[in-house]
Amino acid sequence: MKRKIVTTGDGSTTIQITDWNEQYHSMHGAVQEAKHVFLKMGLDFWMNENPDQNSLHILEIGFGTGLNALLTLIHTEKSSVNLLYEGVEAYPVSSEELAQLNYLEAADAQVFEVVFEKMHQTPWEQTETITEAFQLKKRKQTFETLEDQDQHDLIYFDAFGARVQPELWEEPIFEKMYCALKAGGVLVTYAAKGSVRRAMQAVGFKVERLPGPPGKREMLRAVKV
Repeated sequence: MKRKIVTTGDGSTTIQITDWNEQYHSMHGAVQEAKHVFLKMGLDFWMNENPDQNSLHILEIGFGTGLNALLTLIHTEKSSVNLLYEGVEAYPVSSEELAQLNYLEAADAQVFEVVFEKMHQTPWEQTETITEAFQLKKRKQTFETLEDQDQHDLIYFDAFGARVQPELWEEPIFEKMYCALKAGGVLVTYAAKGSVRRAMQAVGFKVERLPGPPGKREMLRAVKV
């Protein structure tokens, strides 16, 4: 499918799949969406709920451009938390596309250029040390094949939208997410559709609607109870 680099509302770029009219990130702003959905409503929430924990295991569903991983590393750099970050991606972004993205400039994070390059250069299927407190494992697989059990504290659910891939937003996938989380684990996503919320609830999640990022009224956060 045809792909191109486009500029979003906050000046940061993203990849657009033109056949689907679908983007890797919000057209209202890639960086600001990631910070709101995954950092503020996900990462900060988990850290506030678990102030005594010094380790955190994150699973990202849709590693994509690596933006969420980069922002998470930056956000936790001055904390005392040691982080293991696993990113699942079936179709890795090409090096040519990555070279055209401007996340370092858009997030005022040019000092992390070497770190961001290292994230993308590390081999798939291996746990690699990116910084002293941040380890990364990139996993090349489809979401449907995930079989993790009670492993993760926090899931960033960043799959393509239900309009183009509805099968990724139904009960079987959220059952896998529920099983992958530890008790008390948290899942956050930009989505807010009623059908998505009901699918989460059907597999056991406690779900709440939250204010969404710019351009979106609501988003969802789910807790494994």
